[in-house]
Amino acid sequence: MKVKINKSTVELVQDDITDLATDAIVNAANTSLKLGGGVAGAIARKGGPQIQQECDKIGGTHVGGAVITTGGNLKAKYVIHAVGPVHGTEHEDEKLKDATLNSLKLAEKHNLRSIAFPAISTGIFGFPKDRCATIMLSTTIAYVEGPTKLERVVFCLYDQQTFKIFKDTLETLIGRR
Repeated sequence: MKVKINKSTVELVQDDITDLATDAIVNAANTSLKLGGGVAGAIARKGGPQIQQECDKIGGTHVGGAVITTGGNLKAKYVIHAVGPVHGTEHEDEKLKDATLNSLKLAEKHNLRSIAFPAISTGIFGFPKDRCATIMLSTTIAYVEGPTKLERVVFCLYDQQTFKIFKDTLETLIGRR
């Protein structure tokens, strides 16, 4: 599913984010930037040790923060490591919004044209997928409605259920415009 907003395209795909050839993919990271399981584990396996080595040099970031490394052996040139909230913590919606917004701003700062997000915090962090979709999509729509050089923002959803939640949410949000 693709939606044009100003000069940007917001796109939903069901795929493996490590296979995408966007300028950057977003890693649903932890604060220590250790690439363990889930999206981070897949990035580590396909991207090679260089990504973890760069993360180790950075040292970490806060919940809601985002940092950038090269993409190693991935098709994407860069990995943006965004730390989403653990479900049940304080101000979790705002922290997820910050992780999304900081990723978009970091891509812009590095003159990137395309970025792909997973459903941040919905894996081991247990964040509800419907709330994640609403927060991430509404934050992205608001961002690309303003001045941006980002041409393409992809939400890469791993399974059919998550894809449907994001699709239904995007249709609702676009219908309200």
